[in-house]
Amino acid sequence: MKNKIYVCFLELIGVGYKASSDIDGISLTLKLGFSHDITLKAFPSTRVYCLKPTLICCAGTNYLKVTSFAAKIKKYKPPEIYKGKGIRYRNEIIVYKQGKKNKL
Repeated sequence: MKNKIYVCFLELIGVGYKASSDIDGISLTLKLGFSHDITLKAFPSTRVYCLKPTLICCAGTNYLKVTSFAAKIKKYKPPEIYKGKGIRYRNEIIVYKQGKKNKL
């Protein structure tokens, strides 16, 4: 029986939000507008790749490890409900709220 490979895609939406990974896919560096860069190490059975500076791909043989690492990344900047900025899953749908109205 062959091992399945599970994949989870994350998108970074926002001005100046960037991600980069090393060649081996072990560590991920995030620039999310904080005063410092965030560096994360992937689990042993998980690899993380940046296909574009705004697209992260988490892959591995254990479904639970892949999704938990993706959730760990998303926890740093969850999507905002007014503008949609932040880190979100590729297939996630965000319901936006209406902003404040001016009464004249």
